[in-house]
Formats: sequence, structure tokens, C-alpha cells
Amino acid sequence: MKIIPLSEGSFTIDQSKEFVPFHTSVDDLQSRSRGSLLVEIQPFLVITEKDILLLDTGLGFTDGQGILQLHQNLALHGYYPSDVTKVLMSHLHKDHAGGMFIHDSLINEDKLAFPNATYYIHRKEIEFALKGHSPSYNTTSFESLFDNDQVILLEEEKGLIDGYIEFEITAGHSPFHQVFSILENNRIVFFGGDEAPQLQQMKTKFVAKYDADGKKAMELRSLWWELGVKAEWIFLFYHDIKTPTFGELGDAMRVKVS
Repeated sequence: MKIIPLSEGSFTIDQSKEFVPFHTSVDDLQSRSRGSLLVEIQPFLVITEKDILLLDTGLGFTDGQGILQLHQNLALHGYYPSDVTKVLMSHLHKDHAGGMFIHDSLINEDKLAFPNATYYIHRKEIEFALKGHSPSYNTTSFESLFDNDQVILLEEEKGLIDGYIEFEITAGHSPFHQVFSILENNRIVFFGGDEAPQLQQMKTKFVAKYDADGKKAMELRSLWWELGVKAEWIFLFYHDIKTPTFGELGDAMRVKVS
């Protein structure tokens, strides 16, 4: 197994739900609006014996030529968008789902950004996003997910994908947020999305105001940390600036992004 964090950079976010780039070497967090949170945006590429997995898809930022930053990050490590075989979505907030689509100017419509991948998204998460109750979602093109041959709509509260990827609705951060456990060679790689976003939060009794059910999310983090430390899980932290992964991979390989 090989794990590659695909960092899109550091950002602050406040009640406006806008992600503002933050350069840790020069910017001052105190100069940002009151209550601003400092986070990394960090999808993960996980290469297993069966698949090249992408876990969440970042903000969806593009350069001046319209090239998706996530595609650029893949290229830095020798991979192409067409190499990705499965895209696992914890939830559809815009900092996690922004790179699901890319705009095709030739046909003037959005298309899925990973042409050979199967996307795994929970049906209830799409339905909830489309109700328009939260500014955390950018629902452009979400309707197309219901009738797309590349998309598998997960229906159950928990289940197994392809015999080795467990998913479970945990509903701490958002009502239909789900987490994934990748099982290979007697090891577990755990991706908790925004319910296990940073290493420090795993170790403290922290109730986040931005969670739909902050108490539940806190309790889940404590449970996962206890289980994971004991069973030597590999944790993937989507929003951690300093520690994208935690745990030993043994003979596997973890790639650090400089």
C-alpha cells in the first residue's frame, strides 16, 4: 500500500464559509476575521493491490488554463486522472467535493473529473445537500449524480465496497457524513473526513461548533483513537497542517509532500 497526501494548501475559514489562502510563513492568524479556523485541504491518494483510490476531492481550484489543482498534484507524483479507479466521498461540503467535477468548455457543461473512476457517494448526502439548508454545499451538477454510470449511490448505514473497503454513516459533522476503513494485509487505513480532521482533535475532548452534532463527533473521535491506537491503524487527517498521516505503514510506503 502507498499513501500520498495531495495538499492544496492552508486556508482560513470563518462564518462566511469562504476558504481564504493562508501562508504560514508570512500570514498572521490574528489578522483574520474573528473565529477563523486554520485548516489544510488535503485529499489522499491510496494505492492498494486492487485500486488507485482517491479520498475526497478538495476545493476544485483551477489554474489560468483551467487545469484542476488536484490533477496537477497527481501529476507531481506520476499519476493521471485516468489512473484513479475509485473515488470515495466522505460528504459533499465544497472543500471536500469541489474537485469531483471539471468544466468542459467544448460542451459547456461539467463532467466528472476522473473519467475511469467509480464514485461512491451516499444517496442521502446528495439529497440533503440539494435541500439547500447549508451554505457549505455548492450543489452545481449534483443532480447529475443520480443518473451517472460512474456513480454508485450507497444506500445502507454501513457496508463493504469490493470486499475490502468499509463505509459507515456516522453523522457527527453533517447528517449523512460517512467514514471509510481500507483493509489490506491485516492493516487498517482509516479516513474520518471532517469527524477526524486533525491529530490533536483525536487526543482531546473537543466539541466543534461547526459540527451538526458536536458531542457525537467528539465521542466518535475518542472511540476511534482508542481503537486505532490499540490496533495500529493508519489515520488520514484531511485538515491537519503538520500531520497528514499518523501510524506506521510497515513495509508499505507513505509519501510526504514537501
